Amino acid sequence: MKEFIISEAKAETAILVGLITQSQDEAKTKEYLDELEFLADTAGAVTVKRFTQRVNGPSSITYVGKGKLEEIRSFIQAEEDAEREIGMVIFDDELSAKQMRNIEAVLKVKILDRTTLILDIFAMRAQTANAKTQVELAQYRYMLPRLQRLWTHLERQGGGSGSGGGKGSVGLRGPGETQLEMDRRIILQRITLLKQRLVEIDRQKNTQRKNRGRMIRVALVGYTNVGKSTILNLIAKSEVFAENKLFATLDTTVRKVVIDNLPFLLADTVGFIRKLPTDLVESFKSTLDEVREADLLLHVVDISHPDFEEQIQVVEKTLGELGCADKPAMIVFNKIDNYSWIEKEPDDLTPISKENIPLDDLKKTWMAKLNDNCLFISAKEKMNIDEFRDTLYKKVRELHVQKYPYNDFLYPIEE
Repeated sequence: MKEFIISEAKAETAILVGLITQSQDEAKTKEYLDELEFLADTAGAVTVKRFTQRVNGPSSITYVGKGKLEEIRSFIQAEEDAEREIGMVIFDDELSAKQMRNIEAVLKVKILDRTTLILDIFAMRAQTANAKTQVELAQYRYMLPRLQRLWTHLERQGGGSGSGGGKGSVGLRGPGETQLEMDRRIILQRITLLKQRLVEIDRQKNTQRKNRGRMIRVALVGYTNVGKSTILNLIAKSEVFAENKLFATLDTTVRKVVIDNLPFLLADTVGFIRKLPTDLVESFKSTLDEVREADLLLHVVDISHPDFEEQIQVVEKTLGELGCADKPAMIVFNKIDNYSWIEKEPDDLTPISKENIPLDDLKKTWMAKLNDNCLFISAKEKMNIDEFRDTLYKKVRELHVQKYPYNDFLYPIEE
């Protein structure tokens, strides 16, 4: 009998490319590329090299300058000569079809931009019909404007199909325009169908939400990979999938939680990220209905992340776009077990930054003004969880009495 040896598929190797500009300094570009590398890792690719270029802004033709593009091409060629194949080059910003086509012509490998990579991860992570439909809609929305650019080289063959052609020009249409119109029609029809599906799914979800009874709704929101699912599992004693990857959660998960005989609903939602594609936000608005309908938002922050303050701003901006900026909210600083700081040398005269502040001193800064709307926990190590439960209970009870005053005898507020 033959023996078959099944080996793991070899991970694709990737090169990352980013720009240093007046609005994005070298440190910020490094942070963005760190996140891009994490995205690539989540998608199953291994990063082997980074390229950056200091410019005023991206080139409309090739994103980076021609010299930098040749430098990247030389590296790819050298790797191929050493029998180390480069699978893809990933750019940290969204590329136009023109840029992608020109870059691919020079580098001759697969070209991805940040948006494509995020869409690929979402497609890979989508499990339910709702998530799959939303991802597919975002992909078609991303593809549609690029479809026109991809066919421009053939449109010129159309002869009389230009402006003001009239009825007589129909027979003179070139293959580029014919194919473009056909592809556009197919994609637009698909987009219409997917939108109809989402309306139906949303209608079903609205019915489900109406049947949940008179309970306060709490939503976990935050940047991706800050520990929202871990907190849900801990508080709700559930087993929602959670791992150290970006976008581990795509579908909103709702669990009934009871603390001291007070029931409420706790929802885990998809994480946000910098440079999140607009099409993706638009497509996932129905998933984020749990956020819009929540009575209380728990904004979870990874305090161990070096750039957690910008992540807070990204989340607050997205919440504002969803019309949720004025909702009652708490900031839950998670992963305090991973927080680290470096003590400054006595002769170091550079300004003090948050990297040089112990956690206890950091709590005394702007965070102190938040009072009990700010908590510090470690969901993984179960640190300060009792305090978290008690504070959450008090806030939910207060909201319950306000929203359902005729039920307040069930949950009396202590004098």
